[in-house]
Amino acid sequence: MHKLGILGVGELTEKVVHGLRRAGFAEAILLSPRNAARAAALAAEHSCQVLASNQAVVDEADWVIVGVRPDALSQLASEVSLRPGQRLVSLVAGVDLAHLAAAFPGAHCLRGMLSYSAQYNASTVVVCPADPQTEQCLSLLGELVVLADEPAFELATVAACMNGWFYFLLDDLQQWLSDKGLPPEQARALVLGNMQDCITAGKRQPEQSLKALGEAIATPGTFTADGLAVLRQKPGSASWGAACEVVLDGLSSRSRR
Repeated sequence: MHKLGILGVGELTEKVVHGLRRAGFAEAILLSPRNAARAAALAAEHSCQVLASNQAVVDEADWVIVGVRPDALSQLASEVSLRPGQRLVSLVAGVDLAHLAAAFPGAHCLRGMLSYSAQYNASTVVVCPADPQTEQCLSLLGELVVLADEPAFELATVAACMNGWFYFLLDDLQQWLSDKGLPPEQARALVLGNMQDCITAGKRQPEQSLKALGEAIATPGTFTADGLAVLRQKPGSASWGAACEVVLDGLSSRSRR
C-alpha cells in the first residue's frame, strides 16, 4: 500500500501519524480538513498534506484509516464514496464489519485497534480480519495481534480498556509511595520499573502462565506473599494500598528485631 488517507484527525490518529513517521513510513499521508489546527500541525511536523475535503482524501489515497467518533460515522459515510476494493481500516470502537460494509459499500473493510503508545511504536496493534498489506503497515506501530473474528475483537476491546485502567492503578501505587515520603519522580520510576519487569518476564517466558510467574515470587513466608494474601481477601475491589501497608509493617517489624 502507498498513499495513506486519514479521515478524522483526532488524538489517536495523530499518534498514528507520529508513529508511522518515526518508523520510517515515507509515503504520502493525506489528512481530512476538519480539526484544522491539529491537521496543520501534523502537516508542518510530518510532511502531511491537508486536503480540501474528505472525498478528496479518499480519491487520492490508496488506503484509508477512519478515526472519527461512533456518532460521527454516519455523517462521514454520507460524504464519501470509496473505490471498489479500496481498503478502509476503522478505528471506530463498537462498529462491526457489517455496519462498516453497509456504510461504505464496495470498500474492503477491516477493524483496527491501538493505543496512544503507537506514537512510540510500542502499541498493541489489533487487526481483524487478517490482511497482510494492512498488517505490514500497522505493524510499524507496535506488536501485532491478528484476530480471525469479531467476537475475539470485542474481547480485545475490553483488553484495550484495561490499558486505561492500568494508569489509575499505577497512580494509586505511586501515590502510596509518595505519601510515605518518596519523591514523586522516584515513586514513579519504581512503580513503572516494576511493571516493566513483569512485562519483560511475561514476554520472555511464554511457556509460563502469568499466575505461575507471580507464584514463583510470592512464595510462602515472603513479604510479597503477605501482600498477596490481602489482595486475595478483597477480589472485587482489591486495596493495593492495604497490601503495601502489610509489607511495610512486616519490614518495619523485622527491622525492630
